[in-house]
Amino acid sequence: MIELVELAEAEYQEMGSLNHSIVQARLTGLLFNDERFTPAVELSLDVTHLDLSQFGLRIKEELKPDISIYQGHREVSSFDDVLRMTEMPLLVIEILSPKQTIDELLAKFKAYFTLGIKSCWLVTPSIKAIAVYSSSKYLKSFGMNDIEVIDEIGNIHLPMQKIFG
Repeated sequence: MIELVELAEAEYQEMGSLNHSIVQARLTGLLFNDERFTPAVELSLDVTHLDLSQFGLRIKEELKPDISIYQGHREVSSFDDVLRMTEMPLLVIEILSPKQTIDELLAKFKAYFTLGIKSCWLVTPSIKAIAVYSSSKYLKSFGMNDIEVIDEIGNIHLPMQKIFG
């Protein structure tokens, strides 16, 4: 019974919040309207070939970004579905939840870059800020004083006002 409680607590800690959910929906909607990309929410990325413990992560088989952005248009398939993507996205977006730490997400970013993902966004709803990382050492920050968030790798420009309202 204790294991179930611990599992439930661990799942609760991973849950988002209202702010997290709203920002995730807005970002997904803005990116969905860009025909160059296909956004996917909570899509599992297969990392069985990589030892994630080197990044301080206890995850063994998959990473699940809040939003993954793939280049090109993709359709829902009637016959084939994928439980864990082996193809890595162009970029991932992680939205800080009240129960997460920035260090946890930065450790995931190191793993994402090792997997070949080109860009990682750290979205912090509580301060209405976005940090766009193009490597584990280079980032550009955007806040509400900026008109838009710019990801040069994906050539993405999104209005801050539409993300945070």
